[in-house]
Amino acid sequence: MRAPLSYNVIAAATWPLLYGVFRLESTGKENIPEGGCVLACNHLSSFDPWPLGMPLWPKTGLAFMAKSELYWFPLNKLIDSAGAFPVRRGQQDTVAIETAVRLAREGKVVAMFPEGTRRVKGLLKTREARPRSGAARIALEADVPLVPAAVRGTDRLLRLGKLRVAYGAPVDIDDLRGQEIAEAAHEATTRLMARIAELEASL
Repeated sequence: MRAPLSYNVIAAATWPLLYGVFRLESTGKENIPEGGCVLACNHLSSFDPWPLGMPLWPKTGLAFMAKSELYWFPLNKLIDSAGAFPVRRGQQDTVAIETAVRLAREGKVVAMFPEGTRRVKGLLKTREARPRSGAARIALEADVPLVPAAVRGTDRLLRLGKLRVAYGAPVDIDDLRGQEIAEAAHEATTRLMARIAELEASL
């Protein structure tokens, strides 16, 4: 589905920077389905959503889970208008899960980072990156494809290196649908992270 106005404005304004300065390259865009899906990517830095979404724009806009700490006025207005929605990290945020499931069922591409937090350490980094099953659970509950992706270069922006992103074929999770959700999501996450690692190694 197409992106909201704020998303389009930001994408148009930063397009020259991404494709000019950082020479963004992408592969596998044909793996993004026409309908809704969960797009799950590795997480190197806070800038990952930028190259992850741009190759799909303007045809498709991504709906991102944004950490609740970012929801302060007036930033929350900009985040909401760009199509994101809040999630309380470190908690079982059922509202965020339900929102993501609804958006995926409505045909939107819900973008998530299963590692839960960026790998690059910074002054405000307090959580350790490790796989979480939320992306797989949402794909299973919404009955939509679970699509792996990987980015490279977002942790070295100051070097003005090339940015790369790869989108993989959907993870095969059809045999897990209808099973107990926690066990199914755990197995789906194992398969997902293996595919993400393969894509990352290919970049």
